Amino acid sequence: MRIVSICPSNTEILAYLEATDQLVGVDDDSDWPETVHQLPKVGRDLNIDIEAVRALEPDLVLASLSVPGMERNIEKLDDAQIPYIILDPNSLDEIANDLLTVGKEIGKETKAQTVYDQFKSHLDKYRSISREIKYPKALYWEWWPKPLFTPGKQNWLSYISELAGGYNIFKDYDQASVQVEWEEVLERDPDVICMVWVGVQEAKMNPAIIKKREQANTLSAIQNENIHVLEEYLYCRPSPRLIEGLEKIAYLLHPTYYPRPTTD
Repeated sequence: MRIVSICPSNTEILAYLEATDQLVGVDDDSDWPETVHQLPKVGRDLNIDIEAVRALEPDLVLASLSVPGMERNIEKLDDAQIPYIILDPNSLDEIANDLLTVGKEIGKETKAQTVYDQFKSHLDKYRSISREIKYPKALYWEWWPKPLFTPGKQNWLSYISELAGGYNIFKDYDQASVQVEWEEVLERDPDVICMVWVGVQEAKMNPAIIKKREQANTLSAIQNENIHVLEEYLYCRPSPRLIEGLEKIAYLLHPTYYPRPTTD
């Protein structure tokens, strides 16, 4: 099967299914595994070049709606009559189900079930540990700095927060992504600030930007130097790689409870 992935998380799902050999093209932002660097690129995930996709003669396009604006790609695929499926997970369980969905579509059902079981087992392990933690830490995840965007209750980072012995301070917003005001962050006074700006490399995320904001020095997280720049690719992409992110943040928050990350 000839597959084009137009979202990094979809490319990563194919890697977990050991199906990257079926890829004939990817979006410009797909960067893992390294073998995809050699494939033809079809544009940024918010502005896919449909003619470039068509030229690759795909049997299937793995599309996504994980970021606002991606719906334009779906419209273009419909107009070009190119076959596709859409992945649009929010929770960790939905990400696990996407493994089964893609596996069925591409003839990798057995492998998909194996990876699904491993993924769920890992989540169960961390869920069990999290129940032992008496004082969960309040986390503020900053997804975008201006205007401020942060994950809400329906986002996978709220689930990861709980599995890591914490909680998302904006979990009361029943959405996947929420625009908030800085004053709300000040009122909720997080124990930990996690900088994971979507599509931005760690080197370009400077904690000083947050520290310079009005009354930022009143926050517990800043007073205690608990502001962390984290890898965008481990927290902002709805793929099984989120497990690596979970391992890292859990150990960072509660090193006496959680094992050291296996990727360290």
